[in-house]
Amino acid sequence: MAVKKVVVEEEEVKSKPKAKAKPKAKKVKVPNTLRGFRDVLPDEQFYWDMVIDKARQLSDDYSFGRVRLPLLEKTSLFERSVGKGTDIVEKEMFSFADQSNDRVTLRPEATAQIARAYIEHGMLNMPQPVKMYYIGQMFRYDRPQAGRYRQFWQWGLEAIGSDEPIIDAQVILVCVRMMQELGLDVMVKINSIGTEDIRRGYTMELVSYFKQFRSKLSELDKKRLTKNPLRLLDSKEEGIEELKADAPQILDHLDEKSKADFMKVLEYLDEVEVPYELDPFLVRGLDYYSKTVFEIVAIDKEGKQGTISLAGGGRYDSLIPQLGGRSEAGGAMGAAVGIERVINAMKHKGIDVPKRRKVDVFFAQLGEAARRKGLAIFEKFRAEGIVTAEAFGKGSLKAQLEMADKLEAKITLILGQKEVLDGTVIIRDMESGGQEIVPIEKVVELAKRSLNN
Repeated sequence: MAVKKVVVEEEEVKSKPKAKAKPKAKKVKVPNTLRGFRDVLPDEQFYWDMVIDKARQLSDDYSFGRVRLPLLEKTSLFERSVGKGTDIVEKEMFSFADQSNDRVTLRPEATAQIARAYIEHGMLNMPQPVKMYYIGQMFRYDRPQAGRYRQFWQWGLEAIGSDEPIIDAQVILVCVRMMQELGLDVMVKINSIGTEDIRRGYTMELVSYFKQFRSKLSELDKKRLTKNPLRLLDSKEEGIEELKADAPQILDHLDEKSKADFMKVLEYLDEVEVPYELDPFLVRGLDYYSKTVFEIVAIDKEGKQGTISLAGGGRYDSLIPQLGGRSEAGGAMGAAVGIERVINAMKHKGIDVPKRRKVDVFFAQLGEAARRKGLAIFEKFRAEGIVTAEAFGKGSLKAQLEMADKLEAKITLILGQKEVLDGTVIIRDMESGGQEIVPIEKVVELAKRSLNN
């Protein structure tokens, strides 16, 4: 009987339905930024503030007025100005058709926009040269690497309406002063690529030279040889350096006017002690450039030049008439500084950036009633121009006092339930630890007195 009972119990167990397995929770995919884009978090804003504040200051010092340009333009603007054979137009622009089926592009650079704005708003009728600056985002579908993003920021300077070499020198000078005043050592690499007619003849000679080495060129440089031969001079492809060494130099092809203007630019730079070196292979990658072109690179502690340009620019004398502007507009000179690249150079050099405002007063509270009252007290201090910090989201007095120490606040105001009922506030001297209880209506006046002692 006992065995039979066991059998029955086992059969009953077997016949019981199995419990349903709990469905697995769906794994939520965490969103992240697109490749080549990034967030700039609060801790890094101190670098950004320092660089942008310096850019604004220098722009004002040298009489450049700010212009704010749209992020989106007709694609044809960049095709006509930057050049259809350039890397930017061929493969780097973020272009699409909008709801009206118009071809539009997120701006890859701003000089073409500046030229468009100069023409559209009749700036030829203003005193010349018209000097403008911008600070804003550009977009290029480039290969992300150190200091190069698909969305990046630039500070740019543009001077339109003069072909005087001193304008070239001043634009370069302002860029150099920015780097130096931020603590960077830099070198200007400079060249002249002459006028369009000069480049046309020089390009033919350059093509003739490189054709004999076509089998040694990379596939990319073979395309450049056909579409934009000048880009061979700033190519970084394997094996090209040896070939460039014996290539014809454009400086040898300059006409007398271009030579004289270039010499004046160098003389002006000498006068203000801007460090520079001639680079016969510097051409820049955009079709609108003429005559003076330059780039700025950082110099490390060992005196070695960096390989990434922090800034670059040049003349674009023919761009205004090319876009339909009146030819009497005269020449134009511009430059752009990569803000992310400057910040990276500052970090690499270990340049100290102030992390925060100096806090005079820290407000600490305990309890809901103290928080409500504290909002009004905080606003009174802010209205008086007293730098005040708080931690309304923290409930622990110990944690709040630790934050006050970290911020190096001179005094801390402490408001608890008892103080709210009594209409008082505790003023604590953070250095001595001494405390006094004061009437809440006199706390601003008495805190000021404590700060001035």
